[in-house]
Amino acid sequence: MYVWIKALHVIAIIAWMAGLLYLPRLFVYHASAETRSLSDTFKIMERRLYRYIMTPAMLVAWMTGVYLAIEGGALSSGWFHVKATLVVLLTAAHIHDGALMRRFAEDANVHSPRYYRIFNELPTLLMIGVVILVIVKPF
Repeated sequence: MYVWIKALHVIAIIAWMAGLLYLPRLFVYHASAETRSLSDTFKIMERRLYRYIMTPAMLVAWMTGVYLAIEGGALSSGWFHVKATLVVLLTAAHIHDGALMRRFAEDANVHSPRYYRIFNELPTLLMIGVVILVIVKPF
């Protein structure tokens, strides 16, 4: 059963990361949208991505990750604590994405496309850290 849950965990992470990388890119385009019609299209795309892909994938990643950590004995490993901290930061980025999405939905965006381009790099850096910690287990 452990390997099946690990497979589900990896699938959930891939879906979650895809959303964490794509949603800020949608924000870049949305912040540059020049028509109401285009803005409304972005609102639909953002909401569906966040609610129907990102959030369920994050929840599955967390549930399966906790199971794997307990069953795999990772809770006592130093690398795991750093990895868990990075996952919490990814979750914070997810929550921030939701807040940004709500601002766009209310036509209350306060950030430039440049902000979203820079913010888009954060999940990538966190993901690199997580992957290195999980594969290399440096400590």
